[in-house]
Amino acid sequence: MTTTDWLEELQAERPRLGRASTAGRVADVLRTRITEGHLAPGTRLSEEDIGAALGVSRNTLREAFRLLGHERLLVHEFNRGVFVRKLTVDDVRDLYQLRRILECGAVRRAAERLAADASYADRWAVLVEPARTAVEEGEAAADGGRWVDVGTANMHFHQAIAALAESPRVAEAMGHLLAELRLVFHVMAAPQAFHEAYLPDNRRILGMLETRDLAAAEAAMATYLDAAESQLVEAYSAG
Repeated sequence: MTTTDWLEELQAERPRLGRASTAGRVADVLRTRITEGHLAPGTRLSEEDIGAALGVSRNTLREAFRLLGHERLLVHEFNRGVFVRKLTVDDVRDLYQLRRILECGAVRRAAERLAADASYADRWAVLVEPARTAVEEGEAAADGGRWVDVGTANMHFHQAIAALAESPRVAEAMGHLLAELRLVFHVMAAPQAFHEAYLPDNRRILGMLETRDLAAAEAAMATYLDAAESQLVEAYSAG
């Protein structure tokens, strides 16, 4: 996606900002662009261009940049400007450590609640539905050869796994983690080769959730994350 393309897409976000535009909302818009793979590591973010596209002041935009800097998504380089951050192999390892805590922990907590909380159990099909939607989204994107979109659908799947915890803080942490993780995925030169292999795993884990075999789902998720981490660490080392 070219600079012109994603700036034009930002213009469509202006009505959502409304009169009460805030730096936090601008940060949300830019974070989403990163999560969806539209802003690659090393991309320079022009205050003038983005401010014009979103119709916000330079001060608001700078505050949004500051917020995203705290989330380790952007970096300010003296006398050069603001850039989408490039991650290291240590970042990869740390991100996957947090993924295990959030995703495997969400599945484990869901198993506990299914056994002890009747109202949670009654809502289980509804809670799992976003994961099903994400799996189907990824499979449809793969059928169309849209591999960047497959990566986005994969993000949605893992966000749905974390959402089983029904915790706003877990959901927020997962959203920030996935945005940062998307910067990791850019190291894979062939997105099809990377994302395609995980589509059957997503479908298999979904089946375990639907049949309420959460012990198997947690184990499968741990194996999944181990494999993905190893693959990405190897790619970083080769680069």
